[in-house]
Amino acid sequence: MRRILVVGGGYAGFYAAWKLEKKLRKGEAEVVVIDPRPYMTYQPFLPEVVSGSIEARHAAISLRRNLRRTRIIAGAVTSIEHARKTVTVHPIEGADFDLTYDIIVVTAGAVTKTFAVPGVAERAIGMKHVEEAVAIRDQLLTAFDQASVLPPGPERQRLLTVTFVGGGFAGVEGFAELLSLANGLLKSYPELSQRDFAFHLVEASHRILPEVGDKPSQWVISKLENRGAQVHLDTTVESAADGHVVLSDGTTFESDLIVWTTGNAATRLVRNHTDLPVTPRGLIQARADLRVGTETDPVPDAWAAGDDAAVPDLASPVQGAFTVPNAQNAVRQGKLLAKNLLQTLRGRQPKNYVHHTLGAVATLGLGRGIFQYKRIVVKGFLAWLMHRGYHVLAVPTWDRKVRVLAVWLAAAFYGRDIVSLASVQRPREAFVTEADVPVLNSRSA
Repeated sequence: MRRILVVGGGYAGFYAAWKLEKKLRKGEAEVVVIDPRPYMTYQPFLPEVVSGSIEARHAAISLRRNLRRTRIIAGAVTSIEHARKTVTVHPIEGADFDLTYDIIVVTAGAVTKTFAVPGVAERAIGMKHVEEAVAIRDQLLTAFDQASVLPPGPERQRLLTVTFVGGGFAGVEGFAELLSLANGLLKSYPELSQRDFAFHLVEASHRILPEVGDKPSQWVISKLENRGAQVHLDTTVESAADGHVVLSDGTTFESDLIVWTTGNAATRLVRNHTDLPVTPRGLIQARADLRVGTETDPVPDAWAAGDDAAVPDLASPVQGAFTVPNAQNAVRQGKLLAKNLLQTLRGRQPKNYVHHTLGAVATLGLGRGIFQYKRIVVKGFLAWLMHRGYHVLAVPTWDRKVRVLAVWLAAAFYGRDIVSLASVQRPREAFVTEADVPVLNSRSA
């Protein structure tokens, strides 16, 4: 039986495997998914995980629960040798091993683009995974607890200064949701006021949210600034060493929480450890039908989709454009990839990927949002409802839809949960602290 190997269990990989196992005939092929995480992250929900509007696990879609006819390998692919149809797997536990395949589907996603900025590697946190979103929320909640017992001054200001770097959708939504949470927390912290915290959004270009027009982008900036934020355009971070942030416009400040969301970069696997064709940007060279290769020279038995693939954008008026690395494209490419792969297995011709955008919608905090489709722009509460409605329909599996709706309903009556569980990152601390230290010392003596 042929083996279809899916590298990566993100959007494109999850949907490709999900559709394949539903459509494959008995004995036609086996599907194997390799990913170090046991779940697919529904990334549009991460900003609301940051603000506590959604429980962390509700933004994670279990691979094993939903891919019941698929073999799941907990590990990472470190190299692809398509000439031998072999990958090297680095498992969560144990020694590396080789795994052969008949057909490969490369959906390894992307990593956060970083630069050689002092202090970023030591102090910053990304926002691509559930664990990161939870850590951002818990750090802010813990900072409020710590600052509430400090007198006004530099230490309190440092604890309550938040810096987001990157003005794309992930950065702006996460920034706006965390700002909304901070303003909401003031009701529970009478010792603090809005003057005590500072929120900085740093963007290297002249505008934020490139997916929407100039006027909607300016409207978002004005709304953020009205809520106490500072937006730095045409500005980069020159240093973040020891939490001391230095911006290219001369601004300096101490920041305890730095979130880095400066776009996507190719993974090391795709950039350096595969014999499949790669573009100068480090992406897998894909055709419009999602096979690897060029229109005149396809690579047999190799497919790619999602953020790690350079897929021609046939819906774009710009010649030579590639599809934008976002959730809309990754989901639809994963579904079409599965259909096209089955078509080729059964001797039929695959179809090209053509997707016209459904518009852009973003949450800007509780009760605030923005939506744009061509010239149609919706702002405020209605756009926020549209954001929630679209994503509760788009998130896969009914159990996740119901759980998310239940949390939203409870929050409408009782508000967001403001309990920090930062201590889970140090689960043995209480046990060790409360241990019988004198007895241990006497034994060691």
